[in-house]
Amino acid sequence: MKHFLISITILFFSSLGYAQIQSKPNIIIMMTDDQGYGDIGAHGNPYLKTPQIESIGTQGLEMTHFFSYPNCSASRASLLTGRYPYRTGVTAVTQVDHFMNTSEVTIAEILSDNGYRTGIFGKWHLGDNTPMRPIDQGFHETLVHKGGGIGQAAGPTGNTYFNPVLEHNGTSKKYEGYCDDIFTEATLDFMSTKSNKPFFAYLATNLPHFPLQVPNSRAEPYRQIGLHEDNALTYGMIDNIDYNVGRVLNKLKELGIENNTIVVFLSDNGPRHRRTKNDSYPGRWVANLRGTKTSVYDAGIRVPFYVQWPGKIDPKKQTSQMGAIIDLMPTLLDAINVDKPKGIHIDGKSLLPLWIKGDSDNIENRDFFVQMHYGPTPFKYMHFAVRTSKYKLVSPHDFPHGIVHQPTDFTLNHVLKNLELYDVENDPSERINIAKENPEIVEAMLERYEIWFDEVSEERDSKGIQRIHLGTKKQPKVNLSRFDWGGPRVISRFDYGGPRVVEDNQLGFWRVETEKGNYTITVDLPEINSNGTVHLKYNNLHLKKPVVKGQEKIVFNNVTLPKSTGNFHVFIKNKRLPIGPLFVDIERLDYN
Repeated sequence: MKHFLISITILFFSSLGYAQIQSKPNIIIMMTDDQGYGDIGAHGNPYLKTPQIESIGTQGLEMTHFFSYPNCSASRASLLTGRYPYRTGVTAVTQVDHFMNTSEVTIAEILSDNGYRTGIFGKWHLGDNTPMRPIDQGFHETLVHKGGGIGQAAGPTGNTYFNPVLEHNGTSKKYEGYCDDIFTEATLDFMSTKSNKPFFAYLATNLPHFPLQVPNSRAEPYRQIGLHEDNALTYGMIDNIDYNVGRVLNKLKELGIENNTIVVFLSDNGPRHRRTKNDSYPGRWVANLRGTKTSVYDAGIRVPFYVQWPGKIDPKKQTSQMGAIIDLMPTLLDAINVDKPKGIHIDGKSLLPLWIKGDSDNIENRDFFVQMHYGPTPFKYMHFAVRTSKYKLVSPHDFPHGIVHQPTDFTLNHVLKNLELYDVENDPSERINIAKENPEIVEAMLERYEIWFDEVSEERDSKGIQRIHLGTKKQPKVNLSRFDWGGPRVISRFDYGGPRVVEDNQLGFWRVETEKGNYTITVDLPEINSNGTVHLKYNNLHLKKPVVKGQEKIVFNNVTLPKSTGNFHVFIKNKRLPIGPLFVDIERLDYN
């Protein structure tokens, strides 16, 4: 009888599912890429239906006023660290601007230290080489694409959303299928792995980011109702997202762990329905919000946000209290009763009292600061916003990617004379500028911005720009791409629809830290129309090799690099003005 009872007990607990006896809940964060607040059926979109996404709010809570940063990397750094992106080293989305400093402590590292299995599937966009990869920052299982998007200059050349080459735990591999489905399938496999540990799954799809690539079956219904092709493709991509959100939710039920899992859905920034006044992307529904992706108006930073946690968060709740991307990490740590890292300033506040009890005392009367520009140096007063639940101070700019040089005093005086103030509580479309009628509010909010800017910029400056490491055992072979260039001749393209983010006739260098050793360096050349010379320069090292018209690669064998830091230069001279390579592979051959 004793053995019989033991067997029945074992079978009973086995039938509950492996996670039901865990002391801490699983966590799933699903983040989309460039999905605006208006890209949800329930937000008045006349064309889209997003029942699976909205079901998370039906089972839990929707935050209708949740704010992120207006570009990809900044929001992702904030989500992972609970800190303003300028503190972490992140200012923009390419060159060195998206490199998150590896002194940052991510939620994946904290959860890993507290017994969680951690996995990321999709978009990372905080550095492709050691020590910045997700496997260097606390994630055990990783399946990601390089750079800011599939098909961009981070490579490989010719990559598309269909049958893409992806990075699995640091190794490149070609996959069959559509990228969003591939990332979701990997997430489902990760969730299904038998373990007595809880899991943290970060499903960060690259949809609906440009280029607009989706199976025709998803886009065709929107073509049939007469939508412009760009919108048909975009909405088809969001339809694919909704389908895969449903797959994740169904897997939770199938595994019997729905009640022991926190599920969060959000986007990284607003929709790319235009970039400048001259850009065209016709007819995108933006829920009557002003602005676009990269804008500090609300269409650029107000994003969909849903969370469910059965038994903890009551179903069908909705709140208009202001939450922010910096709040997610401290909130989740609060939910699982894990302390925030000591000695690190966390900017976010826990939203858990709001989620569970409707208590917003700790987030009342708060500021959320936003600034967006291009290049590694932030400039005070240029393209920023300070948002409270009532007011919003705005320093607008039609083309923030063009803010790459220190503005003149004339420009700054013009900017400060034309700051805008909106009562966003009563004017959510930011149409009525009340700055002239309320100078005391403008001055108070401006002063708070100035204090914030100095604090976060000085912290970033004290750390310096994160360098790529060459010659480590973690990553013996490093692929350097144009996406990670620095230098004055690097200018990004902003259409994001072509194969590269930078032009072929440009030149940059890579900020690196090297281990002493023997290396093979392979240079992937752009189209060479005449004979010339390939140069390799690093500190006191300067190597040259001839190159002939039409040559595609050149190899430097037995190159000894010192233990040092510096700027790594590779360039081609077949005219007087040098140009850069497509890629440079640097492989260390010797280890002690």
